[in-house]
Amino acid sequence: MKSSRSTFIAVRGLRYHIRHWGSDDAPLIVMLHGWMDVSASFQFLVDAFARDWHVVAPDWRGFGLSDPAPGGYWYPDYLADLDAILDHYSPERPVFLLGHSLGANVAGIYAGVRPARIAKLIDIEGFGMPITRPAEAPARYAQWLDALKEPTGLRPYATLQDVASRLQKNNPRLGDARASFLAQHWAAQSEDGSWHILADAQHRLPNPTLYRVEEVLACWRAIAAPVLWIEAHDSELTPRLDAGQGARAEIERRIAFIPNVTILMVDDAGHMVHHDQPEILGHAIEAFLVG
Repeated sequence: MKSSRSTFIAVRGLRYHIRHWGSDDAPLIVMLHGWMDVSASFQFLVDAFARDWHVVAPDWRGFGLSDPAPGGYWYPDYLADLDAILDHYSPERPVFLLGHSLGANVAGIYAGVRPARIAKLIDIEGFGMPITRPAEAPARYAQWLDALKEPTGLRPYATLQDVASRLQKNNPRLGDARASFLAQHWAAQSEDGSWHILADAQHRLPNPTLYRVEEVLACWRAIAAPVLWIEAHDSELTPRLDAGQGARAEIERRIAFIPNVTILMVDDAGHMVHHDQPEILGHAIEAFLVG
């Protein structure tokens, strides 16, 4: 495995953990991980690269080694955190930006809000959330209010192997060696010997605000950078996007808002496609970035 190193920077009042791979003077790629994940998730993809890149990958607020957010987690904060991170690492030049899942959704919106900041965008499984209707708002707010009254927590694990097994339950394609590596970064051992997921339990609270897909698509329409859109053929998340015409039709409707997009469908892969097929992604991403 290619070695990584850690630094910590101040981002909007929080201590943010940033993982780096490669030489500081190599071309920069900023990578954004998904929900309930950490920056080390990109290790296998970085290992698959043939070129030297300076990969900068933050742990989002409340994940990994970054500080939790005392006031909870709100989507605009991810955009503002990313803005501050790019100001720190590339204040003058547009960057190559890659995101997976939640990170891809943040990256896609940001690329439309700040189009001059992005040279090229790689969107991995970042198709967004299911469509919501305004009539759902009262029940959603009530669900959130009720959840605030309940204690939040994430279950502990007796051993690191139990953590690895949980990762493999989430992704049956994940081999033992990769699961063991990820477990070491996904969890930390407590004084009592148990292992705890490095994530703030507040991430599991329901979001009181509805996902407004048309606003997201308006941002996508404003993207100026070329986009490499990567999907897994067997993604577990795509079926939930069915809005009555089938999930595939809804995904293609959304993709059509991106002005300059290349689509890569990856076989024999699920939502964690960068774990399942990192070599395919590594080759395709490098060809996209240097082409």
